[in-house]
Formats: sequence, structure tokens, C-alpha cells
Amino acid sequence: MAQLSPLRRRLIEDMTVRNLSPATQRSYLMKFSRYFGRSPDHLGLEDVHAFQVHLVATGISWPALNQIVCALRFFYGVTLGHSAIPECIAYAREPRKLPVVLSADEVVSFLEAIPSLKSRIALTTVYATGLRVSEVVFLKVTDINSQRMVIRVEQGKGGRDRYVMLSPQLLKILRAYWRLTRPTRWLFPGRGSERPLDATVLHAACRSAHIAAGLNKRVTVHTLRHSFATHLLENDADIRVIQVLLGHASLQSTARYAQVATKPSARPRVRLTGCDWRSFRPADPASWIRLWRWRTYSAATAKLFGRRMPVASAASSDV
Repeated sequence: MAQLSPLRRRLIEDMTVRNLSPATQRSYLMKFSRYFGRSPDHLGLEDVHAFQVHLVATGISWPALNQIVCALRFFYGVTLGHSAIPECIAYAREPRKLPVVLSADEVVSFLEAIPSLKSRIALTTVYATGLRVSEVVFLKVTDINSQRMVIRVEQGKGGRDRYVMLSPQLLKILRAYWRLTRPTRWLFPGRGSERPLDATVLHAACRSAHIAAGLNKRVTVHTLRHSFATHLLENDADIRVIQVLLGHASLQSTARYAQVATKPSARPRVRLTGCDWRSFRPADPASWIRLWRWRTYSAATAKLFGRRMPVASAASSDV
């Protein structure tokens, strides 16, 4: 393993003492100095500007570019202690885009096109709970609380814990999945039970499934999260409840789903329970999203989603 330079080690220490998430730390360890071929503490604002122009020319996305800007501002302002430089490193103005949302039938077709049992159940959980991909892959078996009908999300985005609702139907699916695969620690383990499933596996499953399902929309894991929130809003869920379930720090992030939700008179009937969201409280689990019927199954999922669902038994975990 290559030895860390003192400057790189200092950057890692600065991020660690500020409790930045591992994902943020990885994104901040950019290849700024490699582009110029010399140490970044010898590079100034003109070099930063040239680096940003280079990134835009490569076609980098605006969110990714702004993430690099955050890293540069942190490096110069915190690690190098140049208080004046960070304010001169400008963020890019991101174009306002509406989220891509699938209809209920498109969600069914999409999930049916996933051949892998583990990936299908993980993505089903994403749609049924609105979890981020980084949250669903780190779910533990013990996070499923069938007594309170909630799922615990530990250290989600921003280092915040929260609970999401667990529907009776999703609980049945997860219990059947647990009986078939018997995960021990991680609900969706990777290769070897010691590590969780890699998020790239779910991203790859989405790419292949959206082609197999014949959808003309680009479908990602986050598309299922968008669809979850939009379908709830179309079924009269309180937008503040949706904010809590999604783990949004700002209501403004949740409000954009109102721009893609169809009007009550024009929308198709979505397969959701008819609970009264006006009386809902996040700490008071109520009936939740009712998942769809499965039309076609692979040999493995035929056992899982057959008409006879296994009866819940007392197990070491709540799953």
C-alpha cells in the first residue's frame, strides 16, 4: 500500500474529526493534484478555475461538479487554513429538473424483470419504504421491527437515524426471503456474509431491468424512491409525513413531488392502503403501502411469492 503524504493524511484527519461520512470522505479525496502533477498546496485560484473548466469539458454532471467544489473549499479553508480562498471557488448553478416517476404498472413490470432474488427484494424494499440505495444495502436483520411495524434506518444521509413504515405485505415478503436465504447480520449480504451488498449491484440490476421491461424511461434506484413519494402524495398523504419518511432536512426538497403528482381526478388507482394520512403521526405506525400482485416469477421467486405465504414464526430476528 502506498504511503500517505502528510498533506493527504492531514485532510483525512480533518474530515474524521468533523465526523464526515465515509462516502463524503471518499468523494473529497479527489485527483486535483494528479491533474496538475504537483502538490495542491502549491496550486492557487487560477489552477482551481482551470481544473473546473477541465471538468465541465469532460461532461461531468453538475451535482458531481459541486461535490468537487465542496471538497476544494474544505481543503483550502480547513486543511490549508486559507480563509479567503473558499469563498472565491464558485458553485455551479444546477438546472432544475423534475424527478422521473414510474406509474404503478411500470413499477410492477420493472421489478418483474429483475432475475436476481436478492436484488428484486432489495429494490422492492426501496419502493415500499422510500429508502436511498446507501440505506437499503446497510439494513440489518435486526432493523426490521415487526412488533412496531417499522424499519430502523441507522445513520442515513447526514448522519441521521430515522424510522420508516413497514407494511404487512412487505413484512411477509421479507419473512419469506429470510427463510429462503437465512441472512445473519446484513439483510442483503454481499459476497460472503461479512459485508453488505454493494450498491453497484443494484445500480446494474436497474440498468438491465429497465431494458428488459421495455421502459422508455431511464430508471435508477432513486427513481423508485421518487415513485414512492409521488404515489403517496397522489393518495392524499400529508407532504410533511412524506418529508419525515424520506429523511429530507428541508420541506422544499419534498415539495417538488407536487409538480409531478397527477390530479386526484385524473390519476389511476394506485395499489395503496386507504389509510387516513391526515391523522397519521410518524411515531404511530399505521397501515401502509400495499404491494402489487406479481404476474410472472422465476423459479426461485415462485416459492417466495406463491399464493401460500409462510406463516410467521418466532425466530431469532423480527424478519
